[in-house]
Amino acid sequence: MKLSELMAGYTPDPEFTGYATNDDYVLAIDTGTSQDEDDYEVVEMGVAGLDAQMNPITQDKTYIRAGQSTQKTGTQRAFKVTGDRYIGDAAQDFLLSHKMKYGTGNSVIVPYVYFCILTGKGEKGRVSIIVNSDGSGNAGESSSIDIDLRKAGELPEEYTYTASLS
Repeated sequence: MKLSELMAGYTPDPEFTGYATNDDYVLAIDTGTSQDEDDYEVVEMGVAGLDAQMNPITQDKTYIRAGQSTQKTGTQRAFKVTGDRYIGDAAQDFLLSHKMKYGTGNSVIVPYVYFCILTGKGEKGRVSIIVNSDGSGNAGESSSIDIDLRKAGELPEEYTYTASLS
């Protein structure tokens, strides 16, 4: 599903206050055919878990008479996508394509947006696609997938979803 199709049913309110659930967050990726973010494919079909992680990078040092001190030196954004394989979903078919499973370097780096449907606020950046499992499980069970998407290159930028006028 394209981001514009998903968002046709939502009107984000930047002033929204209240609780959010994991279903209120959207991860969408450029599968190589997008002109803008509205054409990105939403990662949702068959996805049971979307774990958006902020992995801080720190350096610990011990100083005379001050003891141990921790300094944050960076953050590695990561998304862990788990669920069931759904053949025919554009996002899953792209993430689990031969090119992504066996690619390296720049060939597996794609743009993404991640934001809250309720407020429209989030981030956009670039991630490396790392396929850990393209289908596993026991006889009679659904075929499970496990994919990591990790920040690549520059820090993500702030992003606010707005519907395109086209």
